[in-house]
Amino acid sequence: MTEIVIWLIAFALILFFSLKMWESTVSAGLNKVVPRVIKSDDDNRWVWSIALAVLGATTLVRPIDMLLTAIVIAILALFVKKVAGWAMDKANFH
Repeated sequence: MTEIVIWLIAFALILFFSLKMWESTVSAGLNKVVPRVIKSDDDNRWVWSIALAVLGATTLVRPIDMLLTAIVIAILALFVKKVAGWAMDKANFH
C-alpha cells in the first residue's frame, strides 16, 4: 500500500510540474530528444506529461525494474539492428 501511495504522489507532482513548466523547459527538452515526426506541440501536452509522469513515478518507486527493462530493450534493439543490417547485406536489389 505504501508503494502505491508513493507512486501516486510522485505521479501527481511530476504531472503538475511538467504541465506548469511546459512552455519553458519540458517542450524544448522533448523536442531535442524525440524525432521530428512526434515533436511535442500544445496538442500533445497532456499525452507527453502523463507519459513522463508514469515513467518518472515508476522509476522513483521501482528503479531496478526500469533499469532492467531499459537494458532488455537496448539488447533487443541492437539485435534487430544487426539482423536488419545482415538482411540488407544479403538482399540483392539489382
